[in-house]
Amino acid sequence: MKKSIKSISGLAILGFVLFTSSCKKQENLTGADGASTDQSKKLGLANAQALGGTSLTVSMGGNAFVTTLASGGAETVTSTKLANWTNANSIFSSYFRIGNTGSLTVAVKASVPSGTSVLKITINGTPFNVTATGTANTTYTVGTVNIGTPGYVTVQFQGVSKTGSYFADVSDLVISGPAVASNVYYANDPANYYWSRRGPSVHLGFSAPANTEWFYNEVTVPTGEDKIGSYYMANGFDGGYFGMQVNSATERRILFSVWNPTGGTTTWTRKGTNVVATNFTGEGEGGQSYLIYNWVAGNTYKFLTQGKPDGAGNTVYSSWFYAPELATWTFMASWKKPNTNSYLTGLYSFLENFNDKNGYLGRKAEYNNQWVRNAAGTWTEITSANFTVDATGSNQQRMDFAGGVSGGKFYLQNGGFFANYVTANQSFTRTATGTAPTVNLTTLP
Repeated sequence: MKKSIKSISGLAILGFVLFTSSCKKQENLTGADGASTDQSKKLGLANAQALGGTSLTVSMGGNAFVTTLASGGAETVTSTKLANWTNANSIFSSYFRIGNTGSLTVAVKASVPSGTSVLKITINGTPFNVTATGTANTTYTVGTVNIGTPGYVTVQFQGVSKTGSYFADVSDLVISGPAVASNVYYANDPANYYWSRRGPSVHLGFSAPANTEWFYNEVTVPTGEDKIGSYYMANGFDGGYFGMQVNSATERRILFSVWNPTGGTTTWTRKGTNVVATNFTGEGEGGQSYLIYNWVAGNTYKFLTQGKPDGAGNTVYSSWFYAPELATWTFMASWKKPNTNSYLTGLYSFLENFNDKNGYLGRKAEYNNQWVRNAAGTWTEITSANFTVDATGSNQQRMDFAGGVSGGKFYLQNGGFFANYVTANQSFTRTATGTAPTVNLTTLP
């Protein structure tokens, strides 16, 4: 099961995306994960071919972002349009993916509240000026470009001049031509635009032997891949997860959470220095602990989680992380989950974006040297993983997702509207290191 936690005004709020392999759903979900099988087929068909073989309408509500916000600018993207467009230095960008080459013609649906506006609209680097006027929503032809390589097309909007109060309200792109004859992908499910704007979440599922008590993993975020809103989850298991986040330009966190069971409340029994332990509600309920720690992109962090029945009808989950800057293990917390009697099961890692305004930014992480230790004390290396994507990807609302093995390590990548996605629901194998973790479990803090 895959979940995410973000900070708003100091409060942690749970944002959830379904882990699409065999793990069980733990709470009722809405949004991208609520799409039924029939809906998924409908969405895939709509994105697979140009309707009527002539043109497609791409809504700004699910496919556009403010990619440059000018100082003092109020530009935003609502669920239906580009809005509050008053500043000429702000830039909107919209995206759709095409699978064919050939000519592409783009038109735009826009209205101008008053006066006349000149809009600079750039298609994959080729600029066109469009003059728009009138309060009625009107379709204006922008121009035609040649698409030489399949992948995402970027259409940018910037104001040139205006005689009225602001530039325009833009609701849709209309795309046509040989390049959109088939295999066109974009967000077309308005009920789930929030999730499509966040982008697809990607996962690595691991198989572990029975009675797994300890799970060890290493995560490296390459320099430049640490975008705001990213969650690099290392140690996930049935009922909880543990990883690191970028919460703002000035704050980063190490996060460890465990969900409530049916008919009970998860409580913490001890916690580390400066660790905040609290409860969360919203999309699920449980216990959450986090440490504000400004981890560094390019460095490798180690994550260790223990899950063990206490013999009294509860399971106690505890986690530690190792920062190379500190050269020591740091204790997070121990959470007691009642009405539970289980070692660690359903192990996985994931990568996601929890900030929908930053869904156009790309992020990537390397996951390496996974090991588990059973209750008898035997370490076993995990060298295979199953790559999956959430409903935003499987419903073909976004296709900028990837995972696999690179340089001998597992990796996950999402966002940024890159061209070559990796087909989900396949297994990958990394090179074994053969060296068990050098951690003394008896002297951990």
